[in-house]
Amino acid sequence: MDSTPLKGKVALVTGAGRNIGRAIALAIADAGAKVAVNVRASRDEGQTVADEIAACGGDALLVTADVTQRAEVDAMIAAIAKRFGRLDIVVNNAAIRHDVAFADLRYADWRAAQAVCVDGAFHCIQAALPLLRDSSAGTVINIGGMTAQTGASKRAHVVTAKAALGGLTRALAHELAELGITVNCVSPGMMDTARKAASATPAPAHHADHKLLLGRRGHPDEIASAVVWLAGPGGRFTTGQTLHINGGAYLAS
Repeated sequence: MDSTPLKGKVALVTGAGRNIGRAIALAIADAGAKVAVNVRASRDEGQTVADEIAACGGDALLVTADVTQRAEVDAMIAAIAKRFGRLDIVVNNAAIRHDVAFADLRYADWRAAQAVCVDGAFHCIQAALPLLRDSSAGTVINIGGMTAQTGASKRAHVVTAKAALGGLTRALAHELAELGITVNCVSPGMMDTARKAASATPAPAHHADHKLLLGRRGHPDEIASAVVWLAGPGGRFTTGQTLHINGGAYLAS
């Protein structure tokens, strides 16, 4: 098998400073692509990821931008175009995942979840569309979540946002197919990650509701492997799909 199936490609990974985003950025670079590592505020974490890629012989660019702000996203895409001259892969990973009882959920927090997960994906895909159109194999991969299918208490804002991301995936798979752009969603569940209080609840209550058939939590690298496959030659006949990676905690019909 080709060890660098993404050679010659350029990828953007949002929310790439830690956990799943970091693993995706590193795996895409290992597969041969140049990577734009996006963070909103955690520049040190983002630079560490970019430095890790460079240390392994890859090429990475740190791009700071709040994906909820279109002007910042436009500037980020322009920076990628200036540095690399192209963009082939967009991975929308940035998210907010706090646990809050619905009765106590502030509208501002409801909107923040939609803004990061859904509006952020909208801005990044639309801003990148001219570059993706010029690619011979444009790829959009949205990172969803298991609770978009199962539901979860204290997560109305997150479940709604992730479910909307699945809908966006299916809609754009139809619309962008004629441009040669595939659009898919990777849905992680029950992952072994270190969560920062600023963007996620450290121990989500809904984790206790699910049995892991494989007897363990997933590793970010296992999500990253799926992203690399979808972005590479093997994923070119796959579009509009949600790929569930959750150790059997949820079985899609």
